[in-house]
Amino acid sequence: MRQNKLRVTLLQTDITWMDMEQNRKNAELMLKEAPFSDIFILPEMWNTGFVTSKYDFCQDDVLTWMREMACKYDAALCGSLSVRDTCGDNYNRLYFVHPSGHVDFYDKRHLFGYGGEDKVYKAGGHRKVVCYKGLRFLILTCYDLRFPVWSRNNDDYDAIIYVANWPESRQRVWDVLLRARAIENQSYVLGCNRVGNDPECSYAGGSVVVDSKGNVIAVAEGITPQIVYAELDFCKQQAFREKFPVLADRDLFELNH
Repeated sequence: MRQNKLRVTLLQTDITWMDMEQNRKNAELMLKEAPFSDIFILPEMWNTGFVTSKYDFCQDDVLTWMREMACKYDAALCGSLSVRDTCGDNYNRLYFVHPSGHVDFYDKRHLFGYGGEDKVYKAGGHRKVVCYKGLRFLILTCYDLRFPVWSRNNDDYDAIIYVANWPESRQRVWDVLLRARAIENQSYVLGCNRVGNDPECSYAGGSVVVDSKGNVIAVAEGITPQIVYAELDFCKQQAFREKFPVLADRDLFELNH
């Protein structure tokens, strides 16, 4: 059954470089402090930082923790991890963990070659739309934000989730593109970024919830770890789509995977 209103919380964390235990503790503390929500969203590679060198990618215990938290809070939990699959390939994998323990995932399509991500990870080949509480969520990761065709709403989703390690030096791009993706796709956009520093970059957060008209309805203020909460009204969004049917005039694309 479709749920017409949904409560979402973005957990804008300060990721401690390569300290998985500390990052889990920090995330768990933020979950305890957050208001009741239907979905909690963590940044890209929230438990290690944006790693572009080879190391032990075994993350089974982290995924187990995500399942435990989803069950405990009766809410979906979304965030990406560096993983190695059974074939030995490394992926930047975005997990969407349901309260039931069921797991959907998306492997990042657009790897950040400028930062060497493509030297360590294998690109995913398929978009993923997750069905949750009768609503449809396109789940994407960081650099995917720059590629509008990959984010195109083909009348197949109700909201986009972007998780990121988006650096402060390109903060303006993050702010503008999130609003652009919301406007062009007539869709809620949920962008969860991090703060703090890693060996290569500084991060300024800017985690935000944008509505289908490009209006900011919730945003992190300041460069600190924060909890960003919003309530999404999908009846209101659908009414806007029907009144102003931009998507009916969209260009059609064929993607080569």
